[in-house]
Amino acid sequence: MQRDSPLVRMINISKRFGSVQALKEVSVEVRYQEVLGLLGDNGAGKSTLVKILAGVFPPDSGEIYFEGKKVSFSSPREARAMGIETVHQDQSLVNTMSISRNFFLGREPSRKVGPIALLNKKKMDEECRRVMTTEIGVRVRSPDECVSILSGGERQAISIGRAMYFGAKLLILDEPTTALSVRETETVMERIVKAKESGASIIFITHNIYHVHRVADRFVILDKGVKIGEATKEEVTPEDLMKIIAAGRM
Repeated sequence: MQRDSPLVRMINISKRFGSVQALKEVSVEVRYQEVLGLLGDNGAGKSTLVKILAGVFPPDSGEIYFEGKKVSFSSPREARAMGIETVHQDQSLVNTMSISRNFFLGREPSRKVGPIALLNKKKMDEECRRVMTTEIGVRVRSPDECVSILSGGERQAISIGRAMYFGAKLLILDEPTTALSVRETETVMERIVKAKESGASIIFITHNIYHVHRVADRFVILDKGVKIGEATKEEVTPEDLMKIIAAGRM
């Protein structure tokens, strides 16, 4: 693994859904410990591109390299096993389940009682409480309480913290600040910065240019399935980015 090469390389990715060309020969790189803002108007192809990277569906053509190795994911589980985690705008948590169950959802530790494997609830609660208070900064009375008691920002912070706990190398954040208050947004932005400081790379998809400009190192702009340009944070202001997206060209 060479740190001077990108963590992710997507080369000439194309995807069609019936008569709709969702992506046309899009090439994107994500560097190590970088926040990449993936921008574009509705229908630009942002979600399609990251869903291909996350293993939701395959590209029609093109190649993907992760840590220098060519990969082809047939499911999100395979992508997660490689260290690619997605946090969706619906917050990826089940409101009717406890905080600790949500934290370990799909990765629950177990203990053997004779031939039977049971959930290790004690370990789940202890680890959840430790990570939430010391690393995520969300304080609750009990890990047994339902996720529904948490604010939107706290839910997103837990989703990001959970991904980092399980060793995410790449975090895909799909509209993580949508419908959040100012205070909740600050909680999420702090978690993004901490995730980068911990060594993760991040793809930040959003329509809020001011939010992403605060934390991103670089931007890639799509329009109608085509990559129309990229720029570093030093090269563009939020107003520049909005004009590019509105015009559909650099």
